[in-house]
Amino acid sequence: MMPARPDRTAPRLSCLPVSGTATVLRAIGPTLRRWFAHRCAVCGIVPGAPVCAGCAADFFPSDTTRCTQCALRLAQSGDALVCGRCLREPPRYDATLALADYAAPVDGMVIALKFGHRLELARVFGELLAERMGERVPRDALLTPVPLAFERHAERGFNQAREIARTVARRLALPLAPDALLRTRHGAPQEKLTLDERRRNIRGAFAVRADVRGRTAVVVDDVMTSGATLDEIAAALKRAGAARVINLVVARTP
Repeated sequence: MMPARPDRTAPRLSCLPVSGTATVLRAIGPTLRRWFAHRCAVCGIVPGAPVCAGCAADFFPSDTTRCTQCALRLAQSGDALVCGRCLREPPRYDATLALADYAAPVDGMVIALKFGHRLELARVFGELLAERMGERVPRDALLTPVPLAFERHAERGFNQAREIARTVARRLALPLAPDALLRTRHGAPQEKLTLDERRRNIRGAFAVRADVRGRTAVVVDDVMTSGATLDEIAAALKRAGAARVINLVVARTP
């Protein structure tokens, strides 16, 4: 008889209010870190790789058809497909690569990284992104994280996008420019705004502090929701002379 496959369904932390989730994760964080050390970051059962083969296939599938520009999941299959919104309103970035949809258990992992200080998950996400990228990015591309709002950085003590980008840069031997992007102003939190409000809120909020002329800029973030922030960053990078802008994100909201 074949052994039963382990139940790899992670608890859905995102069903809790963010404040409640953060409190719980801070309390149990040390215990979680000891338990999950050297085990699959999703199921916590299989030792060895950061994410076991079963969880990678189930929750980070490489064969999901997505819009090549914004990484929105598409129902049809094929190569070089573009969603209706990107056809109607072409974004200023050139491509987006997403590991998964923002759904269980990936959403819980992102929340645990941001609010539970589980920084080892940044390494896991970075490893998966580096593996998924393959040869899609030129070797002289400049890697840079989305800068975090000052208040959130002060609250967390770290920028999750920057931590993810460190691993990607190390794995692929790409130059990392952690401070290439500067937030010049801080608007209202984007989460509860409509798409038009998000665009207005983030307009003109970024400046470029690195020489990107003629280069491919690779922008790293944890979650892509509407794409408004990444679009504004792409506009700033192209004004500064970037030839192409590619987004690397852990999760894309469906």
